[in-house]
Amino acid sequence: MHILVTNDDGIGAPGIKALAESLHNLGDVTVVAPDRERSAAGHSLTLHAPLRVFELRPGWFAVDGTPTDCVNMGIHNLLRTRPDLVVSGINHGANMGDDITYSGTVAAAMEANLMGIPAMAVSLATHTPSDHFPDAARVALQVATELTRHGLPHDTFLNVNVPDLPFNQIKAPLVTRQGKRSFVGKIIDKVDPRGRKYFWIGSEEPRFQDEEGTDFHAVGNGHSSITPLHLDLTNYRSMAALEQWQVVSL
Repeated sequence: MHILVTNDDGIGAPGIKALAESLHNLGDVTVVAPDRERSAAGHSLTLHAPLRVFELRPGWFAVDGTPTDCVNMGIHNLLRTRPDLVVSGINHGANMGDDITYSGTVAAAMEANLMGIPAMAVSLATHTPSDHFPDAARVALQVATELTRHGLPHDTFLNVNVPDLPFNQIKAPLVTRQGKRSFVGKIIDKVDPRGRKYFWIGSEEPRFQDEEGTDFHAVGNGHSSITPLHLDLTNYRSMAALEQWQVVSL
């Protein structure tokens, strides 16, 4: 089989190297990834500028665009045949709860899903330097092997989060739902040497509601988390309430 690997941390990140090496046990791997870090790029496409591609070595392509750009370039231009699987990661930092809406890692898998290609995103739950990317890559290989063996339900891709632990200390994977983040936003404002004000969007360390059955609860208790996602954002439970509104046409 042929596997397309991408990420949002950039083609030089340790996570993508560990992931590509591990997935070679499952099939041929082509890496198409951003030429630099594109964290929190979300599901953005580069529409108002040209894209450039650099082949660093056979099967490894750097793109000066977003993770979604990379999936499009890989599938429609760089790969000779349509990939059987797209795997995005391994992200340096968890992608759980509401954070998946920002994640370029998750968005890359989402883009592949839009094209009807089985896909999964993989993240290592730490923002500090870690030696456990190869351990997370072994988890990714296990999940990818099962995915190819059983397939996925229609309109479904996977979001996998792995605790920052040695492989032999990671507990059995749990199928989870998306958790809920207790968000604390923060904008830093300072003055540059020329007296002009500038702003930097950031946040405090994310905190999640520790509810059983969620991705956060699983990872916090040493399990890998496998969350099935899909693209339909409709809140069906709210439809009946909205249908009672008396909206008058102007």
